[in-house]
Amino acid sequence: MTWETVIGLEIHVQLNTQSKIFSGASTAFGAEPNAHASVVECALPGVLPVMNREVVEKAIKLGLALDAKINQKNVFDRKNYFYPDLPKGYQISQLDLPIVEHGKLEIVVGDAVKTINVTRAHMEEDAGKSVHEGLNGATGIDLNRAGTPLLEVVSEPEMRSAAEAVAYAKALHSLVTWLDICDGNMAEGSFRVDANVSVRPKGQAEFGTRREIKNLNSFRFLEQAINYEVEAQIEILEDGGKVQQATMLFDPEKGETRVMRLKEDAHDYRYFPDPDLLPVIISDDQLQKAKAEMPELPKEMAARFVADYGVSDYDARLLTASRVQAAYFEEAAKASGQGKLTANWMNGELAATLNKAGMELADNPITAPRLAALVGKIADGTLSSKLAKKAFEAMWAEPEASIAEIIEKHGLQQMTDTGAIEAMVDEVLANNAKAVEQFKSGNEKALNAIVGQVMKASKGKANPAQVQELIKAKLA
Repeated sequence: MTWETVIGLEIHVQLNTQSKIFSGASTAFGAEPNAHASVVECALPGVLPVMNREVVEKAIKLGLALDAKINQKNVFDRKNYFYPDLPKGYQISQLDLPIVEHGKLEIVVGDAVKTINVTRAHMEEDAGKSVHEGLNGATGIDLNRAGTPLLEVVSEPEMRSAAEAVAYAKALHSLVTWLDICDGNMAEGSFRVDANVSVRPKGQAEFGTRREIKNLNSFRFLEQAINYEVEAQIEILEDGGKVQQATMLFDPEKGETRVMRLKEDAHDYRYFPDPDLLPVIISDDQLQKAKAEMPELPKEMAARFVADYGVSDYDARLLTASRVQAAYFEEAAKASGQGKLTANWMNGELAATLNKAGMELADNPITAPRLAALVGKIADGTLSSKLAKKAFEAMWAEPEASIAEIIEKHGLQQMTDTGAIEAMVDEVLANNAKAVEQFKSGNEKALNAIVGQVMKASKGKANPAQVQELIKAKLA
């Protein structure tokens, strides 16, 4: 049997408002337990929720970025279920009238581009947190997170591999941080993924029974959890069993999923309209204002980078992975006048060095103006590619030094004395008769060996293109 994987994601995006969705309590992370729990979150008798306008504005932003329908009338519902850290006994959410519907998000997996349809994004409040550590077997309740504003973004079940699911999650993560509606900090729970996973025989139209893996807070865990769950479901079916609809948890230490509870259907939550909240009406003027204030989106900016700076589609996608990355590139490219060369250095040497150092682009010692200065010296022939790498390393170690000072201090100036280079070429040709004969016999690779010997003799300071032309001229 050949099996097909079917994946849909529900992603909770925590909005970066200063206060909670229905109260003025702070959303700041890391406070002492219950320091930010107001009477609203504690569900004291007689208190009423008051809608946070900024939550609506940020939800509209996401809807516009997803090219989605924005519902201008929004109502809230009570989703009833028992949870120890949900004092009201229900969660305020949206059921039939979500603020965002029918959007789409483009993902790239390898060389393939695919569009995933976004079913909906609705506003809701977060629950609190149960705390077990250091309480000698007891459970503590921390309501600091309760009432934090969320957008739950629900995709269609259109992903067919863990790689596609990760690409979708990364694309949405990049978008919400680009729009500045979420800080994207997965370790703090600002971006959490629930994966609905099922399998079916290849070619079958009907979906298999799905199981939902809850609260995945890293892209690596998302990939591992889906791959494990797919294999587990296939094994159950091939052994003649049936997959039970269930809510699963992923154990990252064991690398496996386990059943948390048998899955409830939506009707089990007993939704009904919240009587304490009036409908939220988004006027035409508000919608037009939101459209006018939208920033340039990653896809639009990537297309502009290709047109204005001559970079490849692949490079443009990497450069627009975040607003910080895009702004850095544009500043360096404008200053150097070398878009393609700037992109090569950013996506190559700089990216590798940042990864090795475990450092963010914004914190690195080679600022955009410094990279532009380095690229400028490569473009004007002052530095060869080999010398430029040495200059880059020195610039990283000496953040206060200018490129001119680096070149002078470390003797990195490329040789321009044609006579001196010619003398080196003559000496190398005389000492490498075998390579010379191989080249004359049509072996082009022999030329690279001869050029390499000259570059070695010049300690990397000769211009490789000039060396190659001299060798060809002498052996013509």
